[in-house]
Amino acid sequence: MSLVSEGLERRSTVRVRYADTDQMGVVYYANYLVWFEIGRTEWLRQAGWSYQAMEAAGVRLPVIEASCRYLHPVRYDDDVDIRARAAALSPVRVRFDYRIVLQGEMVAATGHTVHAALDSRGRPCRLPDRVRAMLAGTERPAAAVTRN
Repeated sequence: MSLVSEGLERRSTVRVRYADTDQMGVVYYANYLVWFEIGRTEWLRQAGWSYQAMEAAGVRLPVIEASCRYLHPVRYDDDVDIRARAAALSPVRVRFDYRIVLQGEMVAATGHTVHAALDSRGRPCRLPDRVRAMLAGTERPAAAVTRN
């Protein structure tokens, strides 16, 4: 995969729910992957093409690799800034990088996911030109920031 120049970062914000935490009062580790999904789907939406619309056009992007490095605890009622960017791109794969950031710019976690392009029958396919342009940053993005 080739690196995406600058990899435009987009942001989404969530507030930690009590249900997101474990018995120790910190966010359960698997919830970071849910936040990565929020960041990724909002990244696509802000770029101008929702994941739902992409699926309707016959393209799916299943996760084939995921990684998360936990750096600082996140607790109930914290506001979490999910920062996502397309970091690498090939004709059939894309990598998103993520940072989970708390107030004061404290980075709580970093990670990435890699996705393969599949058609509606579940077979490998090339990413459509529109998707590749969005991911490469050559298609003009929308400016919205969301709060979930």
